[in-house]
Amino acid sequence: MLRGRFEHTIDPKGRISIPSKFRDVLLDKYDERLVLTNHYDGCLVAYPFIEWQIVEDKASKLPTLKKETADFLRFFISGATECSIDKLGRILVPPVLREHAKLEKDIVLVGTLMKIEIWAKARWKSIIARAEENIDEAREVLSGLGL
Repeated sequence: MLRGRFEHTIDPKGRISIPSKFRDVLLDKYDERLVLTNHYDGCLVAYPFIEWQIVEDKASKLPTLKKETADFLRFFISGATECSIDKLGRILVPPVLREHAKLEKDIVLVGTLMKIEIWAKARWKSIIARAEENIDEAREVLSGLGL
């Protein structure tokens, strides 16, 4: 499982070092391929290639004439780019994805079980503050799920 959060930087060429704890999980359970795409919350998500194939399989079964499905495919699936981890443990984030997530220098990589979220640090601070403000509602929902 991919878990934890790590503060890093993105270099001017758009390269991000994947934390060694994430690399260990990826190389042990998966391989060096990640698929990056836009996320609705203003970050990027990086799926191990095998997990991405599950997403694509499920997406391919959606009713493509529905507006919501078309929007999802245009935003989430069309933004997907396969990135391999290089020998130095880095990935290259394409400019269009960097722009979407406003990745300029300081970033946060967040393990969320089967994927990694990549946040601009300022956006991360905002999203985590919002989560802390809504903790009572989250507790109620989670207790209903048995967590």
